[in-house]
Amino acid sequence: MTEHSDTTVSRASQAQIDLATGTKQQVERRVVGWASVSMDGFTSGPGGPAHDQWLYEHASQEQTQSYFEGIWRGADTGLLGRTNYEGFYSVWPGITRDPAMPARTRELGAWLDDVEKVVFSHTLTDLAWSNARLATRPLEDEVKALKAAPGRDILVINSATIIHQLLRADLVDDLRFAIVPVIVGGGLRLLPEGLVESRWQLMESATLAHGAVAVHYRRRR
Repeated sequence: MTEHSDTTVSRASQAQIDLATGTKQQVERRVVGWASVSMDGFTSGPGGPAHDQWLYEHASQEQTQSYFEGIWRGADTGLLGRTNYEGFYSVWPGITRDPAMPARTRELGAWLDDVEKVVFSHTLTDLAWSNARLATRPLEDEVKALKAAPGRDILVINSATIIHQLLRADLVDDLRFAIVPVIVGGGLRLLPEGLVESRWQLMESATLAHGAVAVHYRRRR
C-alpha cells in the first residue's frame, strides 16, 4: 500500500506564520468528503444500508481501518446526515466499550464519541450522542461558518447527500474515496448528474490488500 505522510500525521495547528510580519494567520479549514463507493459509483445499493454487506466487509478490513485512521485523525468536526447519524449511533458506542474489539476500531469509536458532530436533519429534534448538535442554519451557511472558525479538517463522514450539496456550492476542498471491487447495479450515487465542471488534482492513490483502491483528490482553485 502506498501512503503519503499527509494521511498519517494530523495537523497540530491551522495557523501559519506571516514571514513579513512574524504574526500568526489563521488558515481556513478544509472540507474533506470521505466515502466508500462501488465500482459503478454507488455509496449504497438498491436495498439501502441494511443490505450493503459489501460495505461492512470493506470497512472491517485492517487496511481500510488503517487508511481511514490517517483521515479522521486530521479532523475535529464531522458532518452527518440523519441516516448516517442514526446508523452510527446505533452501533459505535457499543463497539467503543467492547474490549474484544481491535484497538484501532475502539480508537475510531472514541474519536466518534469525542469529535464535534454537526447533524443535518429536518426530522430529528434531539441528539443523544455526546458532542453532537443539530445544524441551526442551511448546510452551505453552516459549513462556511465552520470553515471560518479555528480548527482542523471538517470531515463529511460517508454522507453522499451532504457531499452532493457541498459540491454544488463548491465548498469541498478534498475528496477521498475508497473504490470497492463490487458492482451493485443501482442505489445512491456518489456523484450525481448536473454538477458543474470542476478540476481536481490527484494527491495520492493506494491499493488495499482486498482490492479496494483509495484515492485522494484536491480541488484546483
